[in-house]
Amino acid sequence: MADLVGAIDQGTTSTRFMLFDHEGNERGKHQLEHSQIMPQAGWVEHSPVEIWERTRSVMTNTLNGLGLQPSDLAALGITNQRETTVVWNKKTGRPYYNAIVWQDTRTDRIASALEREGKGDVIRQKAGIPPATYFSAGKIQWILENVPGAREDAEKGDAVFGNTDSWLVWNLTGGVNGGKHVTDVTNASRTMLMNLETLDWDDELLGFFNIPRQMLPEIKPSSEPSWYGEVVDPSGFHGIPISGILGDQQAAMVGQVCFAAGEAKNTYGTGNFLLLNTGNELVRSKNGLLTTVCYQFGDSAPVYALEGSIAVTGSAVQWLRDQLGIISGASEVETLARSVEDTGGMYFVPAFSGLFAPYWRSDARGAIVGMSRYNTNAHLARATLESICYQSRDVSEAMEADSGVHVDVLKVDGGVTANELAMQLQANILNVPVSRPVVAETTALGAAYAAGLAVGFWQNTDELRANWNESKRWTPEWSDEQRSSGYAGWKKAVDRTMGWVDVD
Repeated sequence: MADLVGAIDQGTTSTRFMLFDHEGNERGKHQLEHSQIMPQAGWVEHSPVEIWERTRSVMTNTLNGLGLQPSDLAALGITNQRETTVVWNKKTGRPYYNAIVWQDTRTDRIASALEREGKGDVIRQKAGIPPATYFSAGKIQWILENVPGAREDAEKGDAVFGNTDSWLVWNLTGGVNGGKHVTDVTNASRTMLMNLETLDWDDELLGFFNIPRQMLPEIKPSSEPSWYGEVVDPSGFHGIPISGILGDQQAAMVGQVCFAAGEAKNTYGTGNFLLLNTGNELVRSKNGLLTTVCYQFGDSAPVYALEGSIAVTGSAVQWLRDQLGIISGASEVETLARSVEDTGGMYFVPAFSGLFAPYWRSDARGAIVGMSRYNTNAHLARATLESICYQSRDVSEAMEADSGVHVDVLKVDGGVTANELAMQLQANILNVPVSRPVVAETTALGAAYAAGLAVGFWQNTDELRANWNESKRWTPEWSDEQRSSGYAGWKKAVDRTMGWVDVD
């Protein structure tokens, strides 16, 4: 058997291709950023065509750089930014509009109307998530209502929808020449359109958004022994089975081997995503969290999770770099933040897209509070890192209230975990140890695991557990008084962000 598994990690800011061996070690990767398109305040878009081109490029460059052949790959897995919505014509292959990104807030009035009309509780009960700009259904509705020809073509069955996983699988498996239109249960559970109990599209939910059922992809398990299809892309990958799909945060759960109920991880990327495995039990949140599918392997019963989704964490550091220009690279934020001992009383709540879990306030906007003439850009850099950690504490407290589970050690992954000050602050603010694995990019690893399990590259999850190793652990250093007063200030700062825009 081939001795590597490939994973496409199609993220919010970049696309990477990674190769893993049987021990879960990274054997090669290539990564390319794509454009962030912001036509107006609150709108965030990507070019689906650019994402597809980047995907082909990183795959080819990775193999060529290592002198490998497609036959060296046993299978291919895909993980992706969830909720980001693509609608394209299956006859021409052309998107009707740019991909509308999960951070985009243009659908705030759609979400508010659902609540006013009493449909919010039905969505929460069936889909496990609240009406919010975050999820795919409102974005599909917006495209159908605002792009000429899209509604008509959808009714005819020519216009189809997918998150970026479906867009890539369709293109990889032939596109207009027989491309497979599929998704997995984890991505489907992020649309507001899938019933968590039946794992199928729900006609009542489709009716809320006036979305034709024929637009939607077929829902499959996250690890599919019969494959989603084979690559027929002409760039040299012909014949590789595509056998794993996981939304990025669920992929990180698999990469962190959180296979037992009560195990949790926090991924630090563009946003932060804290997930708790609840086993085969659907735990419905009373504290502002999401109920979501964690994964489904083959014919096994689905495993569910509670999730706290935070919109802006790592992207707040990008904002310091790109909009404010106080750092020239993301890695500089740690050096700048370390140059001061604390934030000087400053708090930064990066509610650029409203507040996600546990508040779900689309009327909130970002705020920097507590400033005096004393404060400098170093205090802002440190407040930015603290904002990542305080938002995670908000979610952690809601999770404990919903589940009764107190996480003894927080497993962490993602790009921000390279920032050791941020990880120390996280341990301080949560008052629990923080553990980073040797392979910090667990999202791609999880997709590889799902694909490899499907084709027998790995026999079971016990083999995957044996691969996990700790790289570093941070233990809390703050006093209880420091922790409680810091968090009280944070809660006051969050209050200041609410009610800033009118979404009625």
